[in-house]
Amino acid sequence: MKRKLLFLILFCCSLGILAQNDTLKKDIKVGLVLSGGGAKGFAHIGVIKVLEEAGVKVDFIGGTSMGALVGGLYASGYNAKELDSIVRILEFDKILQEEVPRKAKPFFDKENGERYIFSLPIRNKKVTLPIALAKGQSALNKLSLLTQHVAYIKDFSQLPIPFLCIGTDIETGEQVILDKGYLPEALRASSAFPTLFEPVEIDNRMLLDGGIVNNFPVNEVIDMGATFVIGVDVQSGLGNRNDVDNAIKVIDQIVSFSVDGKNKDKIDLVDVYLNPKVEQYNVVSFESLDKIIREGERVARLQLDALTKIAKAQNNAKCETKKRIELPQTFFCENIEIEGNTSYTRDYVLNKLKCNEQEEVSFKSFIDGVDNLTATENFQNITYRLEPYKKGYIIRLKLKENAIKTQAQIAVHYDELYKTSIALNITSKNVLLKNDLVSADLILGDNLRYNFNYFVDNGFHLSVGLKSRYSSFNTNVRFTDNPSINKLNINYSDFTNQLYVQTVYSRKFALGIGLEHKNVSVNTETLSSTPLSENLSLDKNHYLNLISYLKYDSYDHKYFPKNGIYFNGEYRWYLAATESISGFKPFAQARGNFEFAKTFYDKFTVQVKTEAGFTFEENNNLLLDYHLGGFGDNLINTFVPFYGYDLADLSNRTFLKSTLVLRQEIFPKNYLMFITNAARVENNVFKDSDIFDNTKIGYAAGYSLDSFLGPVELKFSWSPKTSHNHWYFNLGYWF
Repeated sequence: MKRKLLFLILFCCSLGILAQNDTLKKDIKVGLVLSGGGAKGFAHIGVIKVLEEAGVKVDFIGGTSMGALVGGLYASGYNAKELDSIVRILEFDKILQEEVPRKAKPFFDKENGERYIFSLPIRNKKVTLPIALAKGQSALNKLSLLTQHVAYIKDFSQLPIPFLCIGTDIETGEQVILDKGYLPEALRASSAFPTLFEPVEIDNRMLLDGGIVNNFPVNEVIDMGATFVIGVDVQSGLGNRNDVDNAIKVIDQIVSFSVDGKNKDKIDLVDVYLNPKVEQYNVVSFESLDKIIREGERVARLQLDALTKIAKAQNNAKCETKKRIELPQTFFCENIEIEGNTSYTRDYVLNKLKCNEQEEVSFKSFIDGVDNLTATENFQNITYRLEPYKKGYIIRLKLKENAIKTQAQIAVHYDELYKTSIALNITSKNVLLKNDLVSADLILGDNLRYNFNYFVDNGFHLSVGLKSRYSSFNTNVRFTDNPSINKLNINYSDFTNQLYVQTVYSRKFALGIGLEHKNVSVNTETLSSTPLSENLSLDKNHYLNLISYLKYDSYDHKYFPKNGIYFNGEYRWYLAATESISGFKPFAQARGNFEFAKTFYDKFTVQVKTEAGFTFEENNNLLLDYHLGGFGDNLINTFVPFYGYDLADLSNRTFLKSTLVLRQEIFPKNYLMFITNAARVENNVFKDSDIFDNTKIGYAAGYSLDSFLGPVELKFSWSPKTSHNHWYFNLGYWF
């Protein structure tokens, strides 16, 4: 009897084991849960590499924050190797800084906008703090590009791997499960870390980083249908007070308060728990990408045997090798639908987008167009979808205009001509017309100045602008040929107003023509003790001029270009002057500046500049001759910088000048440079002598730092033809 009973028990157990194995083989559904953690989430990529190596087929993915980004891209069809490549080219530091390529910036901003330290929004006539450091538009643009192959999928369960991510409702504090909608927008919302990125509006709810309420969505993945859960948790728990030593760590600690205890309960629901040791990193440790990925790979390899068994249990078949995602290079644009442009015309948007209906469009040029719209800073949010239609696609562009129309900006500067300066700027858009902009600078310091710009930006179509400028400084110059006077100490002021029309092509070319009123006032006390004391005022005239210009700017950086070309050619016809000039006759001046930069081995830059100026007909006012010497990017009128000589040491009606700059980046944004320049300054540089006769030469060597204040430079300048050496120091953006 006992033997029969024992046999019966063993038989039942055998049936149970066989049934369990059969169920495991047929019914196992693997869910992958990826926690948030900012840059620490790069470890997820290392884990996915090992999962693929082991042959584990992932059936469901749930993620939060960086876990949502990695998981969402994996769910869309990318493999681990592609994910590794993607995160290396995304340049997260630039995304965080909302840095758009300079080539995408409007031409007006290239000339006038790259000079301020920071901007503060003005709401209800009050200066306020921004909601976050970055809008997240740059991140959204890149995610839209990377997920274009699944842009038509609105239900995330229909992705190659069903997917969800978590967001936090900023008003209620509730968890929001994002499993439908526009994938890039959902990923952006789930990863909108407080103070780093602005909240994202989805279905009339303002959403922030899902890690605030649920940083490890295990239950949600189980609810999707997962029967076996692999959880990757890059959280390090609450840090002690010695570890919380900067603003980012403080915010990270606060976010961790509400989820620390909850995550401990969720670990019990995970079948394979992977906890990479990344506590030494923080949410913005993007520079440690390689180390973090390797740590994720290391931890996963410790569980390789278990992962291999899981793969075998999945019907004894390894997961299919993911095919490489081939993003299409071009598409046929059937139609463009624009929603949300109330203050900006359709023509304005299309001009920035550089995309036409019924044409073949490259994805690269289309993304460049989205960058162009982003660079205007007129839109808080730009999303797009490409939906199949007939033989091509419809572009559905959804814009959310920036509710902040006015910004307060500030800049500081020091140089040896204008001395200490603080620029207070107000910039406002849509003041009188659609597409218009008003910018006003009040510059306080040793020399009072101001700049005013009103511009109606119609892109390629004719734009209209009004400029006004007042500038003044005190310096010593050689404006007189009197042998008894070495230099004059002058007070120089310039008041200039311009009304012009302009057309811009491809954000690089600008062609314009206009009228100019100019009042130049120059006086000195140096002559007061000489027989010429009655000539205290050297110039106080008003001039009426016709101006025209052609400009081209493809530099990738205004102050330290690595690649690109710059050209500025202008023609100024002096039509009339006040009666203080005896025998004034109309005359003209033409001036051109051509530059190019080329970088070798990513660090060594060669920059070549050539410049020329000519005066046509007789000019009775020597102050309007060309004056070479000194250093600075803020010299006005006919003053031209030239190393080796003081300001205006070399003066005459025409000049030719060439400059060679050799710049080595020794550390990120730290440069050593050597500069040589040569020039001829003559009554007529092409007449009666060889073009190289009487050539003046100067040199400079120094150090430059591209800081958040702007360029910080220290240079030593000399010339073999003079006994004078010059030290130049400047700090801050030039204005």
